[in-house]
Amino acid sequence: MKRTKIKEILRSENEKKQVMVKGWIRTKRESKDFSFLEVNDGSCLKNIQIVADTTLSNYSEIEKITTGSAVSVSGKLVESIGGGQKWEIKAETIEIISLAPETFPLQKKRHTDEYLRTIAHLRPRTNKYSAVFRIRSELSYAVHKFFRDQDFQYVHTPILTSSDCEGAGELFRVTTLDFNNLPKLDKKIDFRKDFFGKEANLTVSGQLSAEMFALALGDVYTFGPTFRAENSNTARHVAEFWMIEPEMAFCDLNQNMALAETLLQYLVNHVLDNCDEDLTLFANFVDKQLRSTLMSIVSSGFIKLPYTDAIEQLMKAKKSFEFPVEFGKDLQSEHERYLTEEVFKKPVIIYNYPKNIKPFYMRLNDDNKTVAAMDVLVPRIGEIVGGSQREERLDVLEKRMEENNLTKEEYWWYLDSRRFGSVPHSGFGLGFERLIMLMTGITNIRDVIPFPRTPKNIEF
Repeated sequence: MKRTKIKEILRSENEKKQVMVKGWIRTKRESKDFSFLEVNDGSCLKNIQIVADTTLSNYSEIEKITTGSAVSVSGKLVESIGGGQKWEIKAETIEIISLAPETFPLQKKRHTDEYLRTIAHLRPRTNKYSAVFRIRSELSYAVHKFFRDQDFQYVHTPILTSSDCEGAGELFRVTTLDFNNLPKLDKKIDFRKDFFGKEANLTVSGQLSAEMFALALGDVYTFGPTFRAENSNTARHVAEFWMIEPEMAFCDLNQNMALAETLLQYLVNHVLDNCDEDLTLFANFVDKQLRSTLMSIVSSGFIKLPYTDAIEQLMKAKKSFEFPVEFGKDLQSEHERYLTEEVFKKPVIIYNYPKNIKPFYMRLNDDNKTVAAMDVLVPRIGEIVGGSQREERLDVLEKRMEENNLTKEEYWWYLDSRRFGSVPHSGFGLGFERLIMLMTGITNIRDVIPFPRTPKNIEF
């Protein structure tokens, strides 16, 4: 008999239907001549109750089943006489696939998020984390569906690179050199002896490569892992994270902002429509305001605010900030949340930032002081999208690279794209983990990625 997922069984309308489920024991209780097993297979939040009685040939073995054990159950779907579920399975056979010891770490009690991070290999078996990762899976599908429906091409950009897109230098170096016998040239490491013949790093962004394809295919996107060696232990940073990065040819800043807004609204609507059961768990137990926050995103247009106006709003705020507000400095999370949660009570797009706080590739505005950059801020998270119109003018781009102490020879291929058929183009990066935080109300980024990589932590 073919295995049926519990999600499908719970939707069934056919009593006495023969079914087979395979999953893990969440709880077990016993009464005279009966055992009641709660089984979950990960397909949905709810368990299915299995009723086992002494007519089963291996009932004495079934009595030994423990929390965490894996089983295969065949039987008939019958109407449940207990509360809380429509159906239960009257077991005809129960095969014990594996028996978990009594020391199984996930017993029937509440575990803290901090503890569960220490057993990240087991936490997907809890209600909260199985719901997180089902939503993550559904969002991944929705990302690809959105861009396919918008006629974007999906591009796989390199993970290994010699370029530093952000110019911040927070890169993980990749090398095959022997650390005990490093080749030297003028007292410096001779990377000519390395695998690639030059310094290589894990990428912080697929943007520069995506730009090359946008200038050939029109509208493209990349969706993959990125890495940043930032020694930060905040609830908003990890060393390995996923980015959604569209790049569009013949696209200015206004069109770029419009796409970011449309994408966010589409993804929120998709989760509201397709993940109601899992979303309800987070709305009930994690963030009571979750649904109202999500509805504020889809119900009306985002506020668009120049950077100078945002600074003015913050300077006249009748509250004190930990980080001072000053023109020419980037906004901090507390500033972003104040604007979205207290001033406008909805998402805000800040645009036209000072050039000195943004990377070299952003298009210089006519005032020669600001660039055509934009950040999308949302309640509870702050910045969730960062993007810009790219600098398409070769002479201006070269000057900006000089100001940022970047070697033009290293970016010869990037500059070539401005020599041969350059056009206005724009793009942005949407942090996938921050998106999941928004969708679930979870406040620590370590809890929305399967195996978080943080300073001094690379377990699992």
